[in-house]
Amino acid sequence: MKKLLLFTVTGILFLSCKKEMVQNQNIESEKNQSTKQTTHLSGKPVGATQISGVGFYAATGECDYQSIGATYAVKMTGDIEGCLYVYIDAYDCSPSGTYREVGREYFVGTYNGQTGTFWTNYRFESKFEGCSNDGSYLGAEIFGRCQHPIVKGSGEGVFKGVTGRMDFKDDIVAGNFPYTGHLSF
Repeated sequence: MKKLLLFTVTGILFLSCKKEMVQNQNIESEKNQSTKQTTHLSGKPVGATQISGVGFYAATGECDYQSIGATYAVKMTGDIEGCLYVYIDAYDCSPSGTYREVGREYFVGTYNGQTGTFWTNYRFESKFEGCSNDGSYLGAEIFGRCQHPIVKGSGEGVFKGVTGRMDFKDDIVAGNFPYTGHLSF
């Protein structure tokens, strides 16, 4: 009787382990399928593509923002490279030094070696040492971040039909703006 019970328990354990192994293999197979990048005939990826890089205030001569009426420009490096022209539409600052800004941006540059443009609407939030009476900030930035959703239908060239978003988090010590995001074509 003990042998029959031992044989039955061993069989049940074997079958449940085998079932779990098959389930784990199916999960791994699904993960591998979902991480494969599908490409359209145009060479553009299908689905969201992760992007990252670093932006810097454009040095003199890098991005001629004055000629197109922008407030300033950010030189973009990484997965997208070029100039991000910034147009500030509104801003305010609370007595605590919390600064908020909204505006538009025009990106001119490259993705995978191909040229194109797109527009974003952005929202910037930060903390500064203080605020002036006109609603602008005073002193040094303590921290800051912003969100940049791409305006649907604004893309041209390699960015034709693109949607997505970029998020920046200011690196105060390094003096630059690392970004991450996604593009969907």
